[in-house]
Amino acid sequence: MARSTASAAHVVSRIAAGVLGGYVFCWGFIALGVGLLFSAGMPFHDAESLSSMLAFLVFLAAFLWAFAAGSLTRMWLVLMGGGLVMTGAASLVQRALL
Repeated sequence: MARSTASAAHVVSRIAAGVLGGYVFCWGFIALGVGLLFSAGMPFHDAESLSSMLAFLVFLAAFLWAFAAGSLTRMWLVLMGGGLVMTGAASLVQRALL
């Protein structure tokens, strides 16, 4: 039987990145999507629904990528950093609308 080279901490980090990092990434995706779609003229609740539905697919892709990515550091940077950048951009878009 072949032994896996992945340590328990490595596996826990990938699971945490898949769940928590995927959540943060989707949070930013939804916030930015709602802001951009609403500023483009779509009614708020339609923009919110569309962004939320698309976020299910984004979360699935982020979760699966967390286990397929080669670099653990890059994966955390993309998921958490991307989520924070999208959330910041959404804040600027929403501030411009008000």
